[in-house]
Amino acid sequence: MGGAAARVKPRRRYDASRRREAANRRRAAVIAAAQQRFLSDGYVNTTVAAIAADAAVSVDAVYKAFGGKPGLVRAIWNRALEGAGPVAAERRSDALHAPGADPREIVQGWGRLAAEVAPLATPLMGLIDTAAASDPELRSLRDELDDNRLRRMTANARRLRDGGHLRPGVSLSAAAAVLWTYSSPELCDLLVFRRGWSPARYGRFIADAMVAALL
Repeated sequence: MGGAAARVKPRRRYDASRRREAANRRRAAVIAAAQQRFLSDGYVNTTVAAIAADAAVSVDAVYKAFGGKPGLVRAIWNRALEGAGPVAAERRSDALHAPGADPREIVQGWGRLAAEVAPLATPLMGLIDTAAASDPELRSLRDELDDNRLRRMTANARRLRDGGHLRPGVSLSAAAAVLWTYSSPELCDLLVFRRGWSPARYGRFIADAMVAALL
């Protein structure tokens, strides 16, 4: 009896990491397929079935993960805001506010991050703007994204103010409005997509403008 028990192999601990990695790859494939479809065919003409086929997943899987086309647009937008680096752009922006950091270097860092993120996000905002004209969910999403960006820029402006970096006469609300304006996808559309500026030139321009207006 004891010998038989001794020969029983211990149960292996379940390793969920591979399953999570596979799920993350499928999610990334759906987001990439949705972005390509939306930008090439438009929001109205794109179907969840076409996105699912492009990503080699089931339609039910797309609905379960994203809830439909508005959820897909939100996921694409959030991915664009992460930027191109291994660390999300928002986290890199927060890291610029190290104790004793030069405020001009902080603002220049914002310009570099904008040069990375804005060219990714701007075409999506154009898609959202077009779809919002006929889709209430996309209209609400458009307002939400504007509000989120204003909150983020207000937090950045507050850090400048609390560090004593704003020039006299610039209020918190005025500083937030400046940052909100220069971080807008509309400005990137004008300078990069219409005037043909490089993202690097665009980033330098808005950094210089924000320094001149705020510090």
